[in-house]
Amino acid sequence: METQNCRFCNNKLEDVFIDLGEQPLCNNNIPAEQNDHIEEKYPLKTLICKKCFLVQTSYNVSPNSIYNDYTYFSSYSSSWMLHAKEYSEMISKRLKLTSNSFVVEIASNDGYLLRNFVENEIPCLGIEPSSNVAIEANKNNIKTISEFFTKQNSEKYSKQYGKADLIVANNVFAHVPDINDFTHGLKIMLNENGVITIEFPYLIELIKNNQFDTIYHEHFFYYSFYSANNILKKHGLKIFDVDRLNTHGGSLRLYVTHIENQNYMVSQNVLKIQSDEENLGITNMEYYLSFSEQINSNKDKFLETLNNIKNQNKSIAGYGAPGKGNTLLNYYNIDPTLIDFTVDRNPIKQNTLLPGSRIPVYDTDKIFEAKPDYILILPWNLKNEIINNLQYVKEWGAKFIIPIPNIEII
Repeated sequence: METQNCRFCNNKLEDVFIDLGEQPLCNNNIPAEQNDHIEEKYPLKTLICKKCFLVQTSYNVSPNSIYNDYTYFSSYSSSWMLHAKEYSEMISKRLKLTSNSFVVEIASNDGYLLRNFVENEIPCLGIEPSSNVAIEANKNNIKTISEFFTKQNSEKYSKQYGKADLIVANNVFAHVPDINDFTHGLKIMLNENGVITIEFPYLIELIKNNQFDTIYHEHFFYYSFYSANNILKKHGLKIFDVDRLNTHGGSLRLYVTHIENQNYMVSQNVLKIQSDEENLGITNMEYYLSFSEQINSNKDKFLETLNNIKNQNKSIAGYGAPGKGNTLLNYYNIDPTLIDFTVDRNPIKQNTLLPGSRIPVYDTDKIFEAKPDYILILPWNLKNEIINNLQYVKEWGAKFIIPIPNIEII
């Protein structure tokens, strides 16, 4: 269903941020034996609200379509596991969490983060809409409910389990189409003196570093500090601190509590980021409208590089099968004539075909077997981890291609 009005403030949407054409759902890999399967494709266009400056997709794909039999498991990235562990240690110390505290994580995936609280005997609850992923968490003794987090469900959880001292909402704030209902639910679920931490890829980094591939149907919203703050304030919540993170090519971590909670005063970090965004022109439409042109210029350079490599009879393989990689491959119209195959550590993705491009996905051992001349790192935000894990490709002189922010060969 196409969205005519802003999902937050209901203002009419008219201005295009970037139009990435018709694309399949980025995590819906196809079984290898079903190459003739015809996929559903949906418009992947983002718009800017002139009133609240919230960037959002123009088309509503049902969350049930996206999260049924989900293929993304957080535990397959060692750097993301480390990020979760460091976060858990930091926030437990900062909030003085104990065995008498209660932690809730929304979109808790396979329990990759909550396991750190369980190990420290801090009571917790995961809420994860993908049943197949939630099953894995429960197998590991991380109590997880397989439901969407909504205002109605938050009222139910509050009565059944009590209100939370900490709510973790990492990389979910962009994933919920009814952002007002979701944020109201956060308010309900939070203890009187509780804290919410919210992480999301930062729109300013997306624009600065050409990160168009972080746009896909799962992400309904692309937040600046300004737009996220507007939403939280409307629902009686305040941001009292903020961290700049390196994750996902540049993210924000917001520290949030009830507006009326005077235990947490607004930090200098908040004032600085507000000032920085104001200087960038975050409430000026011109700031957003040149993004599409710079992405199309990068597309031409990228395809020219890959075609030159293939014209020299060199082989190119991919590494990783992330959602962002599929946005890039489909927008650039790349198929197996340019990329022979890709590999992924997640066994659920192995022996499948990438949506749209139909590039085959294999186990990581395929890199050593095929010895490609070039390796395109699709999860470019993990390039250091991946290059370190693939040191053995130096044996045959393979080089790495990094697609974002600009094409780079290492």
